[in-house]
Amino acid sequence: MKTPLGLIGIAPEMLPQVFDLFAQAEQSLVRPEGGLGIGLTLARRLIALHGGTIIGRSEGSGRGSEFVVRLPVGVPVGPGGRDDNPPVAVPARHILLVEDDDNVRKALHRILQLDGHRVQVARDGPEGVELALVTAPDVAFIDIGLPRIDGYEVGRRIRAALGKRVRLVALTGYGQARDHRRSSEAGFDAHLVKPVSYDDLTRLLARSGPSDA
Repeated sequence: MKTPLGLIGIAPEMLPQVFDLFAQAEQSLVRPEGGLGIGLTLARRLIALHGGTIIGRSEGSGRGSEFVVRLPVGVPVGPGGRDDNPPVAVPARHILLVEDDDNVRKALHRILQLDGHRVQVARDGPEGVELALVTAPDVAFIDIGLPRIDGYEVGRRIRAALGKRVRLVALTGYGQARDHRRSSEAGFDAHLVKPVSYDDLTRLLARSGPSDA
């Protein structure tokens, strides 16, 4: 909630997460400052492409926030920039994204396209299965809590039809041990829990084949 001076700030425990996809601090039910939780992820990615870095600072809730961007001056910068931890090289992939939440789907679509991937989207389980069988993507990101048929069943049907040609990734808010076990039993190669780190997403996509878990 905003203070009378309009300062929001970031709690100390949130600072390490603010650049993760979909990461947001707790808000009131009214959510007047609500968003998708992708702005800082996009900012960091774009700044890294120019060879720069961005860091966030805050003394806590109600104390305001400061973001410091550093960019090289007068030095040619090639793709990937000059970060001390340069982005992992990722070949362009054909990606299927099965997600019923409009905001999350659009946000991930934008992030993945920014990295040069070809992305197709489906809004529910049956649509996702049908699109996978027609297009045979390299990677399928599948939300578990889908309407009509859940993500586990979507994964099973795609795996049965396409085998190991496609890498199946559960992208979900469910992160207990039993959830990881269920996704593995359904044929998924990896299980990412929201908010997902952009670096984890990139490393996963950089792997050479769908059988790499």
